[in-house]
Amino acid sequence: MHERRRNHWGWGWEDEQPSPDELRAAAGGLVEHLGFGSREPEMAVPLDTIALPARRVAPPPGLASICVSDDATRVRHAYGRAYRDVVRAFRGRIDHPPDVVAFPRSASDVERVLEWAADAGVAVIPFGGGTSVVGGVEPRVGVRYAGAIALDLMHLDRVREVDAVSGLARVEAGVLGPALEDQLRPHGVTLRHFPQSFELSTLGGWIATRAGGHFATGPTHIDDLVASVTAVTPRGTWSSRRLPGSGAGPSPDRLLLGSEGTLGVITEAWVRVRRPPAFRASRAVRFGSFTAGAAAVRALAQSGLQPENCRLIDAREAALTFAGDGSASLLMLGFESAFEPVESRLASGLRICAAHGGAWDEPAGADAAGAREGAVGGWRTAFLRAPYVRDVLVAIGVLSETFETAITWDRLDAFVAEVVEATRAAVVALCGDAIVTCRLTHAYPDGAAPYFTVVAPVRRGAELETWDAVKRVAGDAILAGGGTITHHHAVGRDHRPWYDLQRPDPFATALRGAKAAVDPAWLLNPGVLLDTPELGPSS
Repeated sequence: MHERRRNHWGWGWEDEQPSPDELRAAAGGLVEHLGFGSREPEMAVPLDTIALPARRVAPPPGLASICVSDDATRVRHAYGRAYRDVVRAFRGRIDHPPDVVAFPRSASDVERVLEWAADAGVAVIPFGGGTSVVGGVEPRVGVRYAGAIALDLMHLDRVREVDAVSGLARVEAGVLGPALEDQLRPHGVTLRHFPQSFELSTLGGWIATRAGGHFATGPTHIDDLVASVTAVTPRGTWSSRRLPGSGAGPSPDRLLLGSEGTLGVITEAWVRVRRPPAFRASRAVRFGSFTAGAAAVRALAQSGLQPENCRLIDAREAALTFAGDGSASLLMLGFESAFEPVESRLASGLRICAAHGGAWDEPAGADAAGAREGAVGGWRTAFLRAPYVRDVLVAIGVLSETFETAITWDRLDAFVAEVVEATRAAVVALCGDAIVTCRLTHAYPDGAAPYFTVVAPVRRGAELETWDAVKRVAGDAILAGGGTITHHHAVGRDHRPWYDLQRPDPFATALRGAKAAVDPAWLLNPGVLLDTPELGPSS
């Protein structure tokens, strides 16, 4: 059977890449919409023309059957999908390819790979869906190591059992989002965790990076859905009991959540599942300003209504994503339930919006299905297609990237204004023009998660230094304003400078101690979260 292969440089699958004619047609429409960019797109360097350095290590005979080292596989495991990753792969520039890609089929295979790596002095990069946007899977490990192995868990892709009584499922870590839901559906349950990368990311990746799902309030982070985790470390298996709660010391699961492959290779987890929704209702609510919309979001987050969708996009982003005409900020407000109609909750939410100046149109037929069309449906489609559109923007000489954070409500308005102003000034100085937008992706009783998008013309060949300069300004502005360097994109290698400033020094010492205890040779994803000893930052 033909195995579907990932696009070697951009988002999605190889067979989904547009043809040259389709790319030119898309380029024309995007240039018209944005007001900048080239109508004649650049073409990606073909995979079969990319030359890589010879591999530095080879697997022992006992692991040869699960290891691959052809150039195509090495290229596909060299990067995640950050803007700087996509640009380099688009141009055929593979800075740090893995020497070998291992495809374990069991936890015991993972153990054997780690044993080999320890004997050979080789770094190990756990690899799920490869959708990291912060350099989390790039084998940028420095000269300390004899080589690098990408450990791809794609074959650990099964739902092992479902405890319908407790609402729990035991799931292997390498399963992709769609395959997970397909296996849960016959049991009448769903995990209901849908990050933007859902199609191409894995359960293990969500846990390792503390991923945020599509719910704007309530249980939305993968943290909320994890009952227990099992990971393989160089010092043995790390596994916790599945319990509804426990006060037995610091949680072993919490330490693995967000560990980004540095403390162990997550192989499976018990996760909390639920019945799928049977009732939905939503509206797109217009506000005269982003500030007024944010005030409504705060009131909704503090009301106890817990809307599943409560995402506010500013007027410029509404126009950019075709969700609106740019005259108003838009709030995508939605409720759902597996047990009872939600129209009364929606009505209560709309009353809160009206009290803050919000207005909306009733859908045709005034039913939940109709409400999913129009602005709500347009925004949802744009949200899911955004990574694909970014690939086209790279081809036409347009910088397109995002960054996100979280901040308390008392500082939100000034914080958003300051970050947007600083970022826009940096982009305009470097690119001559800029679109910088903001949306609130998640809302909590005490604050929200602003998510910023940058779109600008960029000189071909100067993309990396341009974005790096903008990212420095944005990251500095976020920390100066009291925000976090990341709300749900993880740390990786790209966020390390700001993460080091954000975390308390005693905690950094404790984390280094935990790392040394379970990974004494510092083989697992070096350079992520922590520097390797003696040699300082990975290069």
